[in-house]
Amino acid sequence: MACASCSTGKDGQPKGCKNNGTCGTDSCNKLTVFNWLSNMELPQEQEEYKIVEVRFKNGRKHYYRNTENLSLSIGDIVAVEASPGHDVGVITLTGELVRVQLKKKKISEKSNEIYKIYRKASQRDIDVWQEVRDKEEKVKVRARQIAIRLQLQMKISDIEYQGDGSKATFYYTAEERVDFRQLIKEYAQEFKVRIEMKQVGFRQEAARLGGIGSCGRELCCSTWLTDFRSVSTSAARYQQLSLNPQKLAGQCGKLKCCLNYELDSYLDALKDFPKQDVKLKTKKGTAVCQKIDIFKGLMWYAYEGEWMNWHQLTTEQVKDIIKESEKNNTVASLEEFVFEDINTSNKNNFSDVVGQDSLTRFDQPKSKKRRKNKRRNKKHRNNKPQSKSQKPTKNN
Repeated sequence: MACASCSTGKDGQPKGCKNNGTCGTDSCNKLTVFNWLSNMELPQEQEEYKIVEVRFKNGRKHYYRNTENLSLSIGDIVAVEASPGHDVGVITLTGELVRVQLKKKKISEKSNEIYKIYRKASQRDIDVWQEVRDKEEKVKVRARQIAIRLQLQMKISDIEYQGDGSKATFYYTAEERVDFRQLIKEYAQEFKVRIEMKQVGFRQEAARLGGIGSCGRELCCSTWLTDFRSVSTSAARYQQLSLNPQKLAGQCGKLKCCLNYELDSYLDALKDFPKQDVKLKTKKGTAVCQKIDIFKGLMWYAYEGEWMNWHQLTTEQVKDIIKESEKNNTVASLEEFVFEDINTSNKNNFSDVVGQDSLTRFDQPKSKKRRKNKRRNKKHRNNKPQSKSQKPTKNN
């Protein structure tokens, strides 16, 4: 997700604006809202909306009141109210679209959770903010060492310092409840700041840290996904996927969120299918369902005792056989209803160019010069004159 002028250069910095994620459009940051009302002017009698959206580390966002009537725009660094002291963040959204976001997230405009903006950040505020941000990686390493020494079953995933450096929030993940009272005492003595522990789920941890998924793209949770719905193994069963935890699990260790993306399409397609546990009764024997193809509408059945021989049927044919059995009209066999797919009859019907090539396409071909030399030498041997002893004698 980047604006049109922020293509990456050789050094990894944005090629266009070169602001490294703090450009005016703010589209280089994850979970960014596009302000489609930015070019529209307000009516003369209407005042600008006093609440703005401010982003902090790893996409964390909050809403603040502009009580001082400051002239704010997207990309400005501001000092906002915090408990205690103040925090420093970047404005990501202003104007009427903030009202829409508050309504979408069901946040009241009169809520006490909406703090106020103190001022635009001065150079001193920015220097302190950058200084504490640079310490976070070293503090995280030391914090993990202390947690391991105390033998606590938890993992410190990330650390976020407040803008003024007076407080540090430690994000951690744990399977069970952890007693970290002694841990907080040692953290306070070691880092000399106010400590706040915040537990996050494994999916939220992956969203904060980011990464590349097995599909080759950035993680959905760290780019655009905001709601984390529960994913069950039934989603994989409906989509005919093998229940392999190594393939179905994401970087968070839980089932991939993308298993829910196409689930509705599969459920709609399965409505026209007969139940798989229904056996087909024929005069030849009873057949059991072995496999289905959801989007082609095909089902494969095998007779009991002949599990290696599968018979391909359409859903309509299966429904007809079930209706006939309900009427006590048992069909002779499944062979009468076997469906032959025209596409499968062509064995060499490749869908890609690579499949049409030979397996020896990468072998080094013999050079033409070598072939010509062999032919020339063979011809030369055939035309070579014979020895004197082998010369034919003239007939007298």
